[in-house]
Amino acid sequence: MKIFENVFGIHENALKLRERRLNVIAENIANADTPSYKARDIDFKSVMRSTQAGIKEMATTHGSHINASTSGKDGLVYRNPLNPSADGNTVELSVQQSEFGKESARYTATMQFIENRIGGVRRALRGE
Repeated sequence: MKIFENVFGIHENALKLRERRLNVIAENIANADTPSYKARDIDFKSVMRSTQAGIKEMATTHGSHINASTSGKDGLVYRNPLNPSADGNTVELSVQQSEFGKESARYTATMQFIENRIGGVRRALRGE
C-alpha cells in the first residue's frame, strides 16, 4: 500500500547507516594493536545527504579513469589520527571508544523514534 511506503521517512536509512558506522568503529577497536592498520569511519552527513538527494556516483567511461568521489566505497573514509603511532596504526582507542558510545546513543534514539512511529501507526489502525 502506498500509505505505508514512507512511514519512517529518513530514519529507516539513518538506522541502517548508524549500524554500519558502529560496525566500522568496532572493527577499528578490534584492530587497535594491528601494525599499519588504518582507522576508517563513515561520513554520516555526506552519505545521508546523497541518499536524500538521490545523488549517484559519477560514472567513469574507462577503467583507467580516476574516481571523482571524495569518500571511499559506501562512504568509508580514513580517519586522521591526532597522535600517530610508530608502527603506522592510526587507531586511537580512546577516540574510537568515545565515537562508539556517541554513535550507540544516536542509534538508540533513532530506534526509539521508529518505535514511536510504529506505535502511532498502530493506534491509527485501531482507531484510537
